[in-house]
Amino acid sequence: MGRRILLVGTLDTKEQEFAYVRELIVARGHDVLLIDAGVLADPTTLVPDIAASEVARAGGATLADLRAQNDRGAAVETMLAGLEALVPALYAERRFDGVLGLGGGGGTALATAAMRALPVGVPKLMVSTMASGDTAPYVGVKDIAMLYSVVDVAGLNPLSQRILANAAGAICGMVEQEIPPGADRPLIAATMFGVTTPCVNEVRRRLDEAGYDVLVFHATGTGGRAMEGLIADGYFAGVADVTTTEWCDEVVGGVLSAGPQRMSAAGRLGIPQVVSVGATDMVNFGPLETVPAAFRGRTLYRHNPQVTLMRTTPDECREIGRRIAERLNAARGPTVLLLPLRGVSMIDAKGQPFHDPDADRALFDALRAHVRPPVETAEVDAHINDPAFAAELAGRLLGLLEARTGTRAGEAPHRAAARPG
Repeated sequence: MGRRILLVGTLDTKEQEFAYVRELIVARGHDVLLIDAGVLADPTTLVPDIAASEVARAGGATLADLRAQNDRGAAVETMLAGLEALVPALYAERRFDGVLGLGGGGGTALATAAMRALPVGVPKLMVSTMASGDTAPYVGVKDIAMLYSVVDVAGLNPLSQRILANAAGAICGMVEQEIPPGADRPLIAATMFGVTTPCVNEVRRRLDEAGYDVLVFHATGTGGRAMEGLIADGYFAGVADVTTTEWCDEVVGGVLSAGPQRMSAAGRLGIPQVVSVGATDMVNFGPLETVPAAFRGRTLYRHNPQVTLMRTTPDECREIGRRIAERLNAARGPTVLLLPLRGVSMIDAKGQPFHDPDADRALFDALRAHVRPPVETAEVDAHINDPAFAAELAGRLLGLLEARTGTRAGEAPHRAAARPG
């Protein structure tokens, strides 16, 4: 059965390329839904399904006004807002199964903004002149595939035709691919760092035995943001937030902050969560020479040639504890804070380079002082990577899940659809 692919781009400058890709997709038996986000002129031969004037209206302006203003920046912002409003609504109506964009800097900004507004799992492919550089602003934390155009997306030639044909084939393959049937078990989100791996592996094993699938996120800033986005999209029955290290980078100024909204989504939705303080003994920087001069005299640990860790101080730990408590206190659902009293990471154990009982005590005392009921604070006289701690954390989360009406092992919660049914 044929699928429908959304093509998003600026037909004022890319009409020929979109016509070529559209023809290839249709030849494979799929339909096309074409959105024009170009402002400069109307297409001459290719008729879009959704015209630029409709995109402009959705963004809060008229196309005539944008053309009269002759302000490229303002026009891009308006059309971007229009796409962010239109594309998710079209997907909610099951009007398309995957999306393909073609463009340079402006076209990439427009198309990927629309892609980021879609759920994870919807096929997304962007052919771009920007794909060989820093793609983080375009991809964000969504599953957007970026294909470097090599030459500018400006006319058809033997090289550009090959690359555009590859893109057409790729997006067709993505929408054609079915997911093999399997057990539809409820999902748990968990956070992990290398220095908390033994704990998370044991938690995952215990939850798997209880009938849950655990999705583990690497707490590297983007990992935390990705988890927050998927929680907000309704994918998870519960959260085992073992590794909250991203708060260290947010508070102190490291390179792996997940932003000030970390630990918000589960609480906002009332999802059961057990939270700990994994790897809150460290701030992350790049290679040793990139550590800011103000921190050069601190306790540093060369994790690998690309990563340097800095031990958090008691004062920093107090503020980290306060920030975590602030997020936990805002939770609307069952929440447990679980503290490992003998260390929060592999290198915070006794005899290890980050072992600092005073800093750990400052963290724990701040949490005890600021966390308020109904959040429950529990303590385990163990290191975070001891099996006893993992057993307690998994048991606490299972207890919260079993106590919540309608969420049992083997029963899947609502999830955002990965593709139209």
